[in-house]
Amino acid sequence: MRIAVISTYPPVECGIGTYTQFLTDELKNTPNEIIIVSQHGARGDSVFPVYNADDVDPAKEIFDITMKLTPDIVHIQHEYGLYGEMDGIAVLDLIHRFKSSNIPTIATFHTVFKNPEFRREYILKTMCRDLDGIIVHENNHIDRLTTKYGCDLKKIHLIPHGARLIEPIKDAKKKLKLTGKKVILLFGYFRKTKEFGKLLEIFPQIVKKVPDAYLVIAAKSRKNEYNEYKNHIYDMVVNLPDLVKERVEIFKGQFPQYTFDTILNAADISVFPYSLGAQSGTMCHAFAFGIPVVTSNLPAFKRIVKKSEGGFCAETDEEYIDNIVKLLTDNKLRKQCSENMIRYVKEEISWKIVAEKTVSVYNKFEMNLKCKNRYIYIPDKNNNLHCFV
Repeated sequence: MRIAVISTYPPVECGIGTYTQFLTDELKNTPNEIIIVSQHGARGDSVFPVYNADDVDPAKEIFDITMKLTPDIVHIQHEYGLYGEMDGIAVLDLIHRFKSSNIPTIATFHTVFKNPEFRREYILKTMCRDLDGIIVHENNHIDRLTTKYGCDLKKIHLIPHGARLIEPIKDAKKKLKLTGKKVILLFGYFRKTKEFGKLLEIFPQIVKKVPDAYLVIAAKSRKNEYNEYKNHIYDMVVNLPDLVKERVEIFKGQFPQYTFDTILNAADISVFPYSLGAQSGTMCHAFAFGIPVVTSNLPAFKRIVKKSEGGFCAETDEEYIDNIVKLLTDNKLRKQCSENMIRYVKEEISWKIVAEKTVSVYNKFEMNLKCKNRYIYIPDKNNNLHCFV
């Protein structure tokens, strides 16, 4: 079947776009045809950039080009703010256009707030009512959708966030001039809810216990978001005691994929002290390379850490310190956690597994003909996009 995925897409900076790239790359290995309708700036095979995130009403632009591509099903990647003004409310118009054209329409909800403000609650409630199917990454999102948003349980499908299966990058520490250091990594976009400051507050105590501990902050802002918080983190580094400050380094840059992967491979552990969120796409990058984690006690983090046996959760400063020190000083434990994580990716959350589960959702919406039928699609090795007319 021909699937139209509506989403941001690289090189546009967006975690949803990265998710879509990894998912659609794997979907293209299935006997289905994948097209991506995205924002201006997106590039790639079968990618059609047609709108801007800040358009007043992008629904018509997205709908018009998608319908010209004649999809059998539409898959929307949803995050607030991706589809125009007012928290992306144009996504409702988009869904109604597809539904009125008899196109099965599903969406992946990347955020399901527990206590949303009125408009965000209205948007998600309406999507729950009007969509044919919904994909979420967490069990607690299913609970919220059914209790808070009035969603029909039969519409909801649980598919975890995927992770790559990828070979480690050799000599990563050497390339980054980190040889001989026990590297703790904080990475991702700057946001207040990521609580990077928590680790800076306890880092002096970690250094006392692990003299060769070294903290790398590889974070950045997108479109000047959260600049005040970013500057606050930089000020905290400046105000650390001198002997501790020299063990903290901030990596700057746009971090294209190979650079980002090299930074990850140089880490001994990564820390996720988030105060809000669900399953983290950033954490899945750590899982891909088997980088043990210490996380906060968020329900989604507790579930994935317990299931993967890839690290520890912490609630108090003392628990963060103890778990970080334990992983940095016990090489056998760190290696075991790393092996556990990679096994978990292979068996539970590889993109291949996620793609297969996603296709099984698509298949639920096949046209139900009374006579014998099946979809036919033979991939063109030359990537010829000419259509039969």
